[in-house]
Amino acid sequence: MLRLLKPSPATLARFRDQQSPHDFTYPAVGATSDRPPAGYVVDHTRVSLGQGDEIFASARAALEDWRQFDLGWVSAWPPRTPIETGQVVVILARCLGIWWLNASRIVYVIDERADHPRFGYAYGTLPGHAESGEERFLIEMAEDGTVWYDILAFSRPRHPLARLGYAYVRMMQRRFGRHSAAAMRSVVAAPLRS
Repeated sequence: MLRLLKPSPATLARFRDQQSPHDFTYPAVGATSDRPPAGYVVDHTRVSLGQGDEIFASARAALEDWRQFDLGWVSAWPPRTPIETGQVVVILARCLGIWWLNASRIVYVIDERADHPRFGYAYGTLPGHAESGEERFLIEMAEDGTVWYDILAFSRPRHPLARLGYAYVRMMQRRFGRHSAAAMRSVVAAPLRS
């Protein structure tokens, strides 16, 4: 859904409620947990956030609060959507002066607390999304204690404007990966500065 003015919380709530009963717009639901399907563009961003349990805990809390979307030009609504399979979230993006509302549903959650903990989730697109596909956000601690932030997505354009302006859409997808990684680095560094 496109808007010239920033949508109100009531508009966002109506949009989310309208999208909630719908099915995913792609057949390979859950494929970010293994291998993205053929026929989609794949984006992968992976950055080190630091070392140790404190960094992992801070990064996990940031993902639970959808902080990877606190970018100014993109945000998640509602901002504290519970990280549970089936929850619907609206991703609000401002591009070229237009507000895009994109609906997605959480497909699965990863919560492993072993020697090398991992936490994350993936969401998949619903009909009210410019794209068709899935995106996974993951925090994991490697054997050496390094904490990684990893985004894996597969997508293809769904909305006619996304198809027409696909070069621009691809640029914005790559920009999101860079900006989301920078936001997560900033979040985990903040406790170290205080």
